[in-house]
Amino acid sequence: MKKRHQQKLIILSFGLFIFLNIPFVMIFNVDGAIFGIPILYFYIFSIWLLAVIISLIVLNKHYE
Repeated sequence: MKKRHQQKLIILSFGLFIFLNIPFVMIFNVDGAIFGIPILYFYIFSIWLLAVIISLIVLNKHYE
């Protein structure tokens, strides 16, 4: 794997650590729903889905 791809994945890991840390998660721990899903769950799964998509893009560029 090229160095720049490793660096992108490390930055992604640090971003996930920050955005899934308790202070950020508690910001979204409020009453309410988006499309019938509680806001906290929507936030956590949105961040997770975004991380999977970014990882997929980085790894697909690696294998080209």
